[in-house]
Amino acid sequence: MPVHTEINEGRVPVKVYTGEIEPVARQQLVNISTLPIVHHHVAAMPDVHFGIGASVGSVIPTLRAIIPAAVGVDIGCGMMATRLSLSGNQLDETSLRKIFHQIERDVPVGFDQHKDRDVRTHAAKQFHKGLKGILEKHPGIEKRMGKRSRWTHQLGTLGGGNHFIEVCLDEAGRVWVMLHSGSRGIGNAIGSYFIELAKSDAQRNQVQLPDRDLAYFPEGAQHFDDYVAAVGWAQDYARANRAEMIDLVLEAMRRHLPSFEATDAAVNCHHNYVEREFHYGEHVWLTRKGAIRAGRGELGIIPGSMGARSYIVRGKGAAESFQSCAHGAGRRMSRHAAQKRFSVADLEQQTAGVVCRKDKGVLDEIPGAYKDIDEVMANQADLVEPLHTLKQVLCVKG
Repeated sequence: MPVHTEINEGRVPVKVYTGEIEPVARQQLVNISTLPIVHHHVAAMPDVHFGIGASVGSVIPTLRAIIPAAVGVDIGCGMMATRLSLSGNQLDETSLRKIFHQIERDVPVGFDQHKDRDVRTHAAKQFHKGLKGILEKHPGIEKRMGKRSRWTHQLGTLGGGNHFIEVCLDEAGRVWVMLHSGSRGIGNAIGSYFIELAKSDAQRNQVQLPDRDLAYFPEGAQHFDDYVAAVGWAQDYARANRAEMIDLVLEAMRRHLPSFEATDAAVNCHHNYVEREFHYGEHVWLTRKGAIRAGRGELGIIPGSMGARSYIVRGKGAAESFQSCAHGAGRRMSRHAAQKRFSVADLEQQTAGVVCRKDKGVLDEIPGAYKDIDEVMANQADLVEPLHTLKQVLCVKG
């Protein structure tokens, strides 16, 4: 049976889809629940853990206001997956290693971006006009990007941290491509810029907050409409970024494998974003920070770690979770703690059978730093129905 708990220490309840929550994350949820703008209750997904501004795995309905730090700086971060007409017996270690190095050559990772000749010009074209309007009003966003970072050149790039590209096999041995990324440097610049504006506004207006990071823009405030436009732009850019990367990955695979097609419509879902939705009798701004939408019949992706399986799921439309579910396994220890606790030998053991980096540089992403994905799934059995189980055979980390 799923484990559910409820915290009643704020103005509204917090419904938690796990019995295990770290004290700092719990306090963040209580802080959010005290805000006068929160509608009905706050939901915390089974992978909930400490985050900047608000706990990762929190779903926050707000009335006529948005908390920029709850949306965060990786605006529109999310997942994309597509099934291919290949089967696992068409992959061997030699071809997987060739694909691994080809993806590393073709998809910039970390702080890298596309060179001038590789810019995804056609995909970028749709975003120029919208961003121009945003930057004319808020030139400070561009200053945060830095001189070397160009959003056009970052479209179709992975980024760093827990972002990844994987080739996986499902329960029937069919091949899938799955990846995790967001809105790159421009999303970070937009997010951090408006978070600081919200804090400044709250301080100037002497708004009492349990945490400065929970500063919010009310509807009608000076920067509210500009933030909605900018966050919407970044969410669309993040979705396009994932689609461009999928194309690059499939091109890389075609160079080393027999002819194949993408056989299913791709699943492309955000898990760090804000959207206008209707819940418990009100139109709210719903922020999912480390959670995906799981409306009835909607498809979603819930990844494990780089050594554990992932799930393609169908939402059940549960009202109490605001039609949401977990976005992944969720960290159970910080990056620093993981680097101190585990060795490269541990990493090699926990990623056995996966073609991936096995060096100190990715030790903070070791599977042991994450929660048990099957326990997370068990705790949200009433939120989603698993359709496919994916196990990676190749993983490129950011």
